[in-house]
Parts: sequence; structure tokens; C-alpha cells
Amino acid sequence: MTEENYNYRTSQALLRNQFPGRGNLKIPIIPKFEAKPGDFDDLLLIGFDKTHLEDNNHLDRMVHFFLYDYRFERVWKNPDNDIEKLSRYRAVLSPDFSMYLEMAPVMQLYNIFRNRWCGAYWASKGLRVIPSVNWGDESTFDFCFQGVEKGSTVAVSTYMASESEHHKDQKEWFMAGYNEMLRQIEPERIICYNTPFPEMTGNIVYVDYDRSSWRYMNYERSYPKDDLDCYKIGSTIRQDYDIMAPYRVGKGGGSANGGDWKPSPNKPGDQRFLGEPGSIKQHGYSKTHIGNDGKADYERHETSHSNPNAHSNPHDHKIDWSKGFPDPGKPINYPNGAPPFENVYGGENSSMNSGFTSGNLNEGCSFTGISDFKWSMKCGGEVVFRWNGTEYCCFGKLEHPEDGKTKMFISKTNREENWESSEKWCDTSDEVLEYMVGFDRLRDVITQVTVIERTI
Repeated sequence: MTEENYNYRTSQALLRNQFPGRGNLKIPIIPKFEAKPGDFDDLLLIGFDKTHLEDNNHLDRMVHFFLYDYRFERVWKNPDNDIEKLSRYRAVLSPDFSMYLEMAPVMQLYNIFRNRWCGAYWASKGLRVIPSVNWGDESTFDFCFQGVEKGSTVAVSTYMASESEHHKDQKEWFMAGYNEMLRQIEPERIICYNTPFPEMTGNIVYVDYDRSSWRYMNYERSYPKDDLDCYKIGSTIRQDYDIMAPYRVGKGGGSANGGDWKPSPNKPGDQRFLGEPGSIKQHGYSKTHIGNDGKADYERHETSHSNPNAHSNPHDHKIDWSKGFPDPGKPINYPNGAPPFENVYGGENSSMNSGFTSGNLNEGCSFTGISDFKWSMKCGGEVVFRWNGTEYCCFGKLEHPEDGKTKMFISKTNREENWESSEKWCDTSDEVLEYMVGFDRLRDVITQVTVIERTI
């Protein structure tokens, strides 16, 4: 055996066995947090992705990992790299590797092990560590609370379980695990990141989600130091971080889909996706057929832009719910004319009009931000908008005529001069946002354009 091979097979990067826990699984134990006076007074947190060695303004915060896992995988792969930086803050929560209900059980167990190992390792290096606690369904209760001493201070987040614009709350799942945590760990106190549910008992230290976000942080960095930096709209080089979405995350536990989808109160057009089985909802330029489960299964778009390179007018979409939300598929085109919608899918027209029509520019029609536009493109949205007197159309899911791949498309409408020369096929919504609408980049004006048609 070579020295290199020996060093590899006996390294802690491979074995991770220097913190033997109790029981058969030997999950590492995070030592009980020794609180100091003032530790929990007006407590705020800071995301790991906002920490850096030059920060001198937020060192009184505790560092949290209620972020998507890819943003902090490095602390598992290279646990020493961030110790100097993390040691400067008041305390560190152990990394909240995800425990989604849909995960394979062995992955859930692996993520609990990683959570506790990182916490135990940091504590061995002198950091003040509080365990983040998460769980799956009841089948995880025999291991997901291991590695935390009885009477410890712990941290949880209700964000994933709380009701959001498009998802119902997952309170039942959360409270089942929370109450089991109280029984098994008997925590001295519980740091709750985001608003606690009224049913939650115990010595809860509430940490306001919004006050802990970047909006209340008193510094801005002018350029990204590394892949973890995130900025406000208009101040980033990294296009995927120019919105608050990296902070308004729905991750950690519960369903990976974020729970059951529900219509947004800010988007009247969402109402068309749910209804009486067999009914047809009319809304502006579209008709939506409701399937036997009360969810939309097909939709017809009768668009006025009539861009032949995009799709036929009219055309249909099959609605897929496998991801937890209504996701229109590629256009079903009718180059020789479409049969009546009712003949194809059956049902009776309920004449429900959502207000989602041309000329009725309500709050649900205009784009509220870059993330709203990206969501629309991801879901196969079809949009016609006007900017500085010129009309444009863009589509989220189209089959490229040359290679047959599903791509996104943007151009002037065929009511404008030289509309054919303005066409652009894109692989991502970020590419669409780089499109020049006159002298402006679409990314910079997307919330200001006048939306004429919008199907999702």
C-alpha cells in the first residue's frame, strides 16, 4: 500500500469517525450551548452566504444555514475553510442539510449525520454552535433528533412550513415533528427563524425573518468576492442573484414541492387552474378545461399576436401537476385549424372570466419582479408586452425548428416592422432578459413594460 493510499483511507475526510455518538448509528453529538448574557436579546441571524472576513457590522448575529444546500456544501467538503470567518460571529447554527419528505431515507439519515458532524467539528475548534433541528415524516423520528443533548438550545425554521403566495401551509407536518422534538430533546430554548405557529409551545426565541434579511443589513459590496455573494436588484454581476429569491427560500424540510399549490391572491389568472370537474373556464384569450380531480388538465390559447414561428393560433397545452404546480407543456399546434375546444376535451363552458384579459392591466398581469418573469417562462408562459411604442412577444416552451429542443423565444410581434429579424431563441430565462427592447435591456425594464397578454 502506498503512503498516498494509506493517508486517503485513514483520513477524516473519508472516515468522519472522530466524534462517536450513542447507539448503533453513532451520530456525532453537538455539545450543549453555553449561553452568555445578552445572547438572545433582540437576536438577528445572518445567512452563511452573506458572511465574509471583511464584515465588521454584523458580528453580533448568529450564522444560519436555512438556505439551499448547494450554497453551503463547502462546509462539509472543506470544513476548515470557513472556521476563521465563522468564529467572528456571535454563534453558528449547525448546517441545515435538507430533509425533504420525498428524499430517500438513507439521504435523510446522511444529512442528519452531516448536520451533527459539522456542528461537533466546529465546536471542537472553539466555535459556539447551536444545533439546527429538522425532520421528515414519522419514519425519521428515530434518528433525526439524535446528536443533540437533552436540554440543549436548538434552532428551527417555520418558513418552509408557512403559507406562501403559491403554497398552502404544511403545519400538520411541522407540528408533528416539533412536538416530537420537544419530547425527545426537551430543549432549554428554541430559536425560531420566521413567525412561530400559535400551536408551538416551549421557550421560543422568535427571530424576525425580514429583519434578518439583506434589506436591514447596513453594508453593500460593490462586486462579488466569490460564488456566495448576493445583492439587491440592479447591483449584481451574477444574474441569478439579482432578486431576493436566494433569501426567500423554501427549503430544508416538508415537501420538496413546497406543499400543495394554491392560487395567488395577487394573480387573478391563477383561479382558472382549479374548479368543478369537467367545467371550462374562459379568461381573456384562453379556455381552461378542469379534469376529474378538480385541477386543470388542458388549456387553449387564442392569441392575437399570430406569430407563426411560435405556434399556431389557436393552440393547446397539456397541464402537468407532477411538480406540485400547474405547468403547461409544449404547444399542441393545429396548422390546419383547431377543432372546437369543447369537442376535444368535453365539458361545459362556465363562462368564468378572471379579469385576465387584454386591456385590463391588473396587479396579476404586470410583472412584479425578475423572479415573476422567470417563473412565467419556466411554466411555459406566453406574454405580449409593449415598451416605448413597440410590441414584443415571448414564450416559455417552444420546440426549436432546427434541433427540436425546447427553448424560449422572444421577438417583436408581427404587427411591427422587421419583426422576423428580431427573433431570438434562448436556452434560459436569463438569456431572454438580456434581449434588447429598443435601447433598453429587458432585465432593466421588465417591471415597467405594459403587459397586453399573459397566459401564466
